[in-house]
Amino acid sequence: MDWFTASDYWLSRLVFQRALAGLYLIAFLAAALQFRALIGERGMLPVPRFVERIPFRTAPSLFQLHYTDRFFALCAWSGCAVSAALLAGLDSLLPLWGGMLLWLVPWALHLSVVNVGQTWYSFGWESLLLEVGFLAVFLGNDDVAPPVVVLFLLRWILFRVEFGAGLIKLRGDACWRNLTCLDHHHETQPMPGPLSWFFHHLPRPLHRVEVAANHVTQLVVPFLLFAPQPVATAAACLMIVTQLWLVLSGNFAWLNWITIVLALPAVRFPSAARSVPPTPLWYEVVVLTVAALLLGLSHQPVRNMLSRRQVMNRSFDPLHLVNTYGAFGSVSRVRYEVVIEGTDDSAPRPDSDWREYEFKGKPGDPRRWPRQFAPYHLRLDWLMWFAALSPGYAGSWFGTLVERLLENDRETLKLLRRSPFPPDAPPRYVRARLFRYRYTTWRELRETGACWERTFVREYLPPTRLAGVAQRS
Repeated sequence: MDWFTASDYWLSRLVFQRALAGLYLIAFLAAALQFRALIGERGMLPVPRFVERIPFRTAPSLFQLHYTDRFFALCAWSGCAVSAALLAGLDSLLPLWGGMLLWLVPWALHLSVVNVGQTWYSFGWESLLLEVGFLAVFLGNDDVAPPVVVLFLLRWILFRVEFGAGLIKLRGDACWRNLTCLDHHHETQPMPGPLSWFFHHLPRPLHRVEVAANHVTQLVVPFLLFAPQPVATAAACLMIVTQLWLVLSGNFAWLNWITIVLALPAVRFPSAARSVPPTPLWYEVVVLTVAALLLGLSHQPVRNMLSRRQVMNRSFDPLHLVNTYGAFGSVSRVRYEVVIEGTDDSAPRPDSDWREYEFKGKPGDPRRWPRQFAPYHLRLDWLMWFAALSPGYAGSWFGTLVERLLENDRETLKLLRRSPFPPDAPPRYVRARLFRYRYTTWRELRETGACWERTFVREYLPPTRLAGVAQRS
């Protein structure tokens, strides 16, 4: 079928596949390095406990069938190896069916991780990587030209990502409608980056322009993805530029990067003409069948986008084949941070020597400038931001985190930048306090060298010892 493939998108597919493989590699690396403390056998939310109460049909995963920390590590590092092989182009050296099977491996492994990851894997970009990764299985290799229907479905995902995010903003916080959200967002976002302080201090009229431009990019430009070329290329490039602006302004794991990757198949790169091999009939049947399935499932995110009760970041099936997305439907006006401290005093006193634990990414010491971590995902740091919003977000894991700190647990301490206690001398008590953080002004930065100013708000967790971890107030 001549209409089935688009031979002028060879380079677009190649760039997309290599970039997606790179994101897979980062996702598996994060899983391999963080899982023991988060969801391991002694983790804060152990997988064995989760699979005891959640059936396979609800959360299909290899780890429903068997779980040990060693087996999880094997799967995560295997995912890294396969992703690296795809990044190097191994799929192009295999027959068509072999390349498809190779792309299926990281999708199945990442699905297995996400479906047992619980709170730590509840972010929209997990489902987005799975939805995009599933379509990548059917995009083909050098044996065939890129299938038109798969290229269309990739644009359809990008449309839902951008348009859904735009709708949730308009329906959510009033500051998006009056163009004032960026007066607060850079200061209160989950994990600021090294340039976020400067973005916050841009002139307020420029913030208004940024918000207005965001509305255009998310509510108008997505429709142009389905226009003829070169309009579709221009629309995709505008989305890429917008996402790169967001990359500079904060740490959002791989959310911005996978959106950039998703825009690549809509870009028609200039390339030399190539001969088009004949497309196998079995491949056409498989691709068209999958496309019909995904289009049929798409009615759920469409209904969600049209609903006045639109929700963000929800999967409508256990395989995460079709999902709904969105971010920052509301923007916090004030930043709070939970600061965790420990002491080796035999009894906690007002004048005890309380020493602060330092996290890798979340704000702590007011003089420590934020670093760039994205597209790598610091899962504990992100959840600590939610914990500061409300203790309810941390009810399932915060007590165990405190226990592990009282034990000087090696795997938990690996998630932190620095522990104030030597490995052989854990603290006797740990407490948590809630602070309000704000960016310093230009004058304060020059005088103090601190990018943050913080003010004590209240006790978050009273001094707690290992004999009986107290509940948070």
